[in-house]
Amino acid sequence: MIYADYNGSAPLLPAVREYMKTRLESDLFANPNAIHTMGQRLTKGINRCREIISEIVGCHPDQLYFNSGSSEGVSHIIHSVLGSAPANKKVIITSPIEHAVVPAALDFYAKKQGLVIKHVEIDSEGRVKIASLEKLLEENKDKIALVSIMAANNETGVLQPYQEMSKLCQKYQVDFFSDTTQLIGKGDFNFAESGVDYAVCSGHKLGSLTGIGFIIAKEPTKLLPLVFGSTQEKGIRGGTMHYLGIETLAIAFKDFQENQHRLADLKKARLNFEAEIKKAFPNVAIIGEKAPRLAGTTLIGYPGIHGQAAQIELESQDIFVTTSAACSDNQPETSKVLKAMGVDDHIGRSVIRISLSYSHGQQEYSALAQGLKAAYTKLNKIQSY
Repeated sequence: MIYADYNGSAPLLPAVREYMKTRLESDLFANPNAIHTMGQRLTKGINRCREIISEIVGCHPDQLYFNSGSSEGVSHIIHSVLGSAPANKKVIITSPIEHAVVPAALDFYAKKQGLVIKHVEIDSEGRVKIASLEKLLEENKDKIALVSIMAANNETGVLQPYQEMSKLCQKYQVDFFSDTTQLIGKGDFNFAESGVDYAVCSGHKLGSLTGIGFIIAKEPTKLLPLVFGSTQEKGIRGGTMHYLGIETLAIAFKDFQENQHRLADLKKARLNFEAEIKKAFPNVAIIGEKAPRLAGTTLIGYPGIHGQAAQIELESQDIFVTTSAACSDNQPETSKVLKAMGVDDHIGRSVIRISLSYSHGQQEYSALAQGLKAAYTKLNKIQSY
């Protein structure tokens, strides 16, 4: 079996599995907010996990706040920035290729507060045009409440020039939130060096337990509570802390740190795979092929063969992929991301997304190539549209 949907959700890492086997036999279960010994032991453990993760992602421990994951994190950041925006800040700048949670949150506040959303232009490879962002910043200076543009696209794997965007936002003194869900733990990222004001992470993308993640905020005092409670996370995020999730998240980050060097081999194997498929089927399109991408992400389409048909055929071979983002996998149409890139429906409806991690390499990609070639050969005889 090959599971190739790591951009959707990663299986538990072996290190996490082994940890949980031992951890569940432990008698250390309590409310970390309690002042008794058991609670304080958990609090110390949480703080140690915060220190471990902060060192790896390049931020100060006081800038990192645990939560349930990126959907909450995005909502929290947008709630904090737009919920306290001055009356003269009426413009939001974003991109047309964001994960669905971002436009949903932005639209909510835009309607509630009469804000105007403006989109940067995207090139044919799926990258933000820096000149377009600079133009919008100049045209709307002193009116901008937030710039929200992702760091790595969840469908295409295309990496955005977030450091260049950060410098522009600093020049115009605008808060910059970059959705780093697909980048943190999958590629090079250092918060202090990135220049962004806010970043997010979902632990299940890295192989920790689900339901855990975090926000990083350059200026934590700007965060407003979204989940109300007591003194948890310095009053920023209420609720009994998911200490088991936090512990597994620290393990996942240590695993990434120890194995990050394997991303180079993953990228090489991915490029070999793409070249092999293109050689066998010259009409195949690799979305974002010429752009820098996440090491283990391929969005590939064969015009005339529906993506869902290819997905089903691969699943019959015990190979699991998605057709775009997992959260919209049941919608048999060209995604908004591909439409923004100018990809026509003939290709857009044919795509499947293959996403692996640093734990994979040539062996998995060779098996994927064999399976996909068999699927395309079969389906090519009965083209679905």
